Amino acid sequence: MEREINSNGNLILSKGKDAVMRYFDDLASKRRAYIRKNKYYYDDLKRFFRYNIPSKRKVLEIGCGLGDTLKSVNPKSGTGIDISKKMIEGAKERHNDLKFAQMDAENIMIDDKFDFVIISDTLSYFEDIQKVFSGVKKVCNSDTRIVITFHNFLWLPILKFAEFIGLKMPQKRLNWLNKEDIENLLYLEDFEVVKSGRRFLLPKYIPFVSSFVNRYIANLPIINKLCLTGYIIARKIKNVQTIDENLSISIVIAARNEKGNIENAIKRIPMMGKHTEIIFVEGNSVDGTYEEIERVYEKYKNEYDIKYAKQGGKGKGDAVRKGFEMATGDILMILDADLTTPPEDMPKFFNAISRGKGEFINGSRLVYPMEKEAMRFLNILGNKFFSVMFSWLLGQRLKDTLCGTKVLSRKNYTELIANRAYFGDFDPFGDFDLIFGASKLNLKIVEVPIKYRSREYGDTNISRFSHGWLLLKMVVFAMNKIKFR
Repeated sequence: MEREINSNGNLILSKGKDAVMRYFDDLASKRRAYIRKNKYYYDDLKRFFRYNIPSKRKVLEIGCGLGDTLKSVNPKSGTGIDISKKMIEGAKERHNDLKFAQMDAENIMIDDKFDFVIISDTLSYFEDIQKVFSGVKKVCNSDTRIVITFHNFLWLPILKFAEFIGLKMPQKRLNWLNKEDIENLLYLEDFEVVKSGRRFLLPKYIPFVSSFVNRYIANLPIINKLCLTGYIIARKIKNVQTIDENLSISIVIAARNEKGNIENAIKRIPMMGKHTEIIFVEGNSVDGTYEEIERVYEKYKNEYDIKYAKQGGKGKGDAVRKGFEMATGDILMILDADLTTPPEDMPKFFNAISRGKGEFINGSRLVYPMEKEAMRFLNILGNKFFSVMFSWLLGQRLKDTLCGTKVLSRKNYTELIANRAYFGDFDPFGDFDLIFGASKLNLKIVEVPIKYRSREYGDTNISRFSHGWLLLKMVVFAMNKIKFR
């Protein structure tokens, strides 16, 4: 096993991962004490893994901690990796018959295949879960099973209280993951769910009571949704469609008062497919954005295919339509000029649509942690409300309706234009025009989680209350057009 290490023998990590490593290094000496405090929970977890993983198999555990779970399944060959150096040192001391290595889960460097891969209660610590799943494929054979456990989000207040009073090991919850989020990320990386469910309703041991509740009551309909532990068992999809590198890309950037972000957008957008063109549509700015676009065009026109124009109407929706009219690519993409969606994430959208994972690819900002001030609390509540409403309206899961990053093929956009009269010209933002249009065409909608960043220049063009009221009216409008037609 090889690792990326510096001259001091330490793992090379990003700032965020380094903070997680130090956090768990500090907790390593206390880990066994917390396990003893919650022995009933951990014993049940081990029982779950033993039931689903036959003994004497080759097993890899990602985020192995002290290695107790890995040891409990009695592997023929057991390998554990963890970002924490102290945890790995403790695992080696406790289980010298198993292999352990400090390793970044997003950069698995193991030249071996395993029958089972365990990811137990650790997904919330990964910076990029999709990248972790992509790396897992390298250690899987055709029959490998991925066994994942995670905590039910409904238990968050109780778990936080348990941490506060010292009954549970402190944890930094990094990702807003639920079962559907995990299944979606697995799907994007060519895994299919074999089995999923929830278990374990009463995590503290009360003689007779706990056993009865967890064995019988916890498995009853409705009550089962309240269980603490969620689990997913997945396998690799066979005959996976590869990336079509012959597709060309058009990225439309609607820019109003975004002067400070224009050059960064050009420098940070990766080139994808056989050709990538970048189209700026400027929306009557007062900070010199149009002049900045002209300057950037002259500076980079020999390196990048750049187009630009002034917007004739008002609103982002109008700007996006103009940009799509100018586009020549097979795939049409929208990138917000504030760069709160990192341009570096755009290949994830290209991979999803070019490999046939979906026909309308929507960004989701509500999975990974956001930078401070990236989204206000009321905006988060609004997004969650519209997520529930639109998932119900469309009959397809949609967690983040308002993320500006959306991708579809030129062919399907042409069909959407032809059907636009059904809904009419009602949406100044453009998000719902595309979402409703995709739903009307019965396109498969897939979401790609992205890291939502704080803007580095300028102020948002969104008014929470006036625009929120307008969006609410759109929901009512859509009910009549989609559900109550």
